[in-house]
Amino acid sequence: MTTGIRNPHRILLPALAAFSLCIAPMPGHSQSYPVKPLKSLVTAGGPAEIIARMIAQKMSESLGQPVVVEPGAAAGGSIAAAAVARAAPDGYTIMYAVPTPLVYRMFLARNVPYDPIRDFTPLANLGHAALVVAVPASSPFKNVNDAIAYARANPGKLSYGTSGVGSAHHLSAELLAILAGLKMVHVPYKDSVQVVTETIAERIPLLFTVYGASAQSVAAGKLRFLGMNMPKRYPAAPDVATITEQVPGYEAPPGWSAYFGPANMPAPLAQRLNAEVTKALLHPDVAPKMQGLGILIETSTPAELGALLKRSLDYAGKTIKAADIEPE
Repeated sequence: MTTGIRNPHRILLPALAAFSLCIAPMPGHSQSYPVKPLKSLVTAGGPAEIIARMIAQKMSESLGQPVVVEPGAAAGGSIAAAAVARAAPDGYTIMYAVPTPLVYRMFLARNVPYDPIRDFTPLANLGHAALVVAVPASSPFKNVNDAIAYARANPGKLSYGTSGVGSAHHLSAELLAILAGLKMVHVPYKDSVQVVTETIAERIPLLFTVYGASAQSVAAGKLRFLGMNMPKRYPAAPDVATITEQVPGYEAPPGWSAYFGPANMPAPLAQRLNAEVTKALLHPDVAPKMQGLGILIETSTPAELGALLKRSLDYAGKTIKAADIEPE
């Protein structure tokens, strides 16, 4: 996977070409699409919802119809995902998704009412979320290996906070514990805002979270980054080493943000929505703000996003099995 904003001309021109080809009526549509508002469900809160609203605004301007954002972070986004899976594949219901409902939940929850491959149409990738490990500013830990050394010398005494069981952050910590031979205590919170607040208050000594939820607290001197939990260093924090640099053999978890629709969406319609999302993402009002919200832009075709989803499922399955985490 590559990260960072690619050559905008290389991305935008094919997207605009696809957009122009889709202006004419498509099979099954008596009038040019769209003829009514679109609904965009968001499976995560915080920065994800902010991004989804920016994308929706630009799509509304381009499509000439409102794109209405509906928050759906409850139950790890699975309720929203189930609603999209049941929707008609007519292009009027789309979903901003992160890996939790479509990847991690498949291995950590029983009786999930949808299949991530069978029940959704991949539309467009936005990029990779910047995930981080951080501590209170007063912590003696200066890097990830300091925390590992403490945990190794004090089995079961180092606790860490995340935004929930089975999240990318939880699996990251479990994988780190396996590689380093550690025993740590997981403290799940309801969301990234709560875990950041608890860490600043020093009620939890270590947290795994998203850059967008923690960057302001780091800038204010309330938190300190120990490492970037992603494949490469983040441009907004170039001096912070990745966990992989500090712990050889560690693999960062899937951290994409992407759009999906219901299964069986006609290919021309999926291409149209891919072009619209890409154009909105690369808009001068949107793209510069993505890094501050913790996203490295990486666009894709629908097929490329489908392949990314399959790779993510493979990673999660292996990691969860190795960590011996049982479904709830």
